[in-house]
Amino acid sequence: MAIKQTAGRDALGTFAPEFAKLNDDVLFGEVWSREEKLSLRDRSLVTVVALMAQGLTDSSFAYHLESAKKNGITREEIAEILTHAAFYAGWPKAWAAFRLAKGIWKEEGGDDARSRHERSMIFPVGQPNEAYAKYFVGQSYLAPVSETQVGIFNVTFEPGCRNNWHIHRAEKGGGQILVCVAGRGYYREWGKKPVLLTAGDVVNIPANVKHWHGAANDSWFSHLAVEVPGEKTTTEWLEPVGDEEYDQL
Repeated sequence: MAIKQTAGRDALGTFAPEFAKLNDDVLFGEVWSREEKLSLRDRSLVTVVALMAQGLTDSSFAYHLESAKKNGITREEIAEILTHAAFYAGWPKAWAAFRLAKGIWKEEGGDDARSRHERSMIFPVGQPNEAYAKYFVGQSYLAPVSETQVGIFNVTFEPGCRNNWHIHRAEKGGGQILVCVAGRGYYREWGKKPVLLTAGDVVNIPANVKHWHGAANDSWFSHLAVEVPGEKTTTEWLEPVGDEEYDQL
């Protein structure tokens, strides 16, 4: 997947256009995009250690720490990476790196249920899903994984949270695929029994089928929602899943 970077042009496009081009098109557009040679996660690991070794604590280092988290490096892993590198790069440099990393992985620092859930998967919980809140009972969160070619989003449900009955409409193709990544949840099609979902389960949802999905009442739950391409695709949101219906699960 090619990385689209505009930081060079945004900051230096008129002052140093050639440098901006090399930064955006070559470094990020070509080198970082060679995933067949080295994954984004591994490139983030190498970059973080290289910048730490130079003693950098500027915005570029913070950016690469944030990218490392986005590319799947967990709180426990970044702590071990910086600890290991400290013996080779220098103890004071590690302290400086830890100060930045602690802020970026701050929401994972506690021992609450959300923190434990997020540490159990490689994808972040993301931000409160405010744009679609009216179609959910309870609190959900959304973290985009890919928004090009095929839309992929990590959707996280707090215990008891579920979305309304809905239908992915399409004249051709369309539908949705759910890839469960953490916790326990349910999927139910209209007229069928609910299906218990755990990490590793995959649900293929055809277009024009009424259904809902969400968390169990005693567990957080996350799944990747993959938008299947189709013609004239829309989502039709319907009635909520009431407490009486949900409690029967």
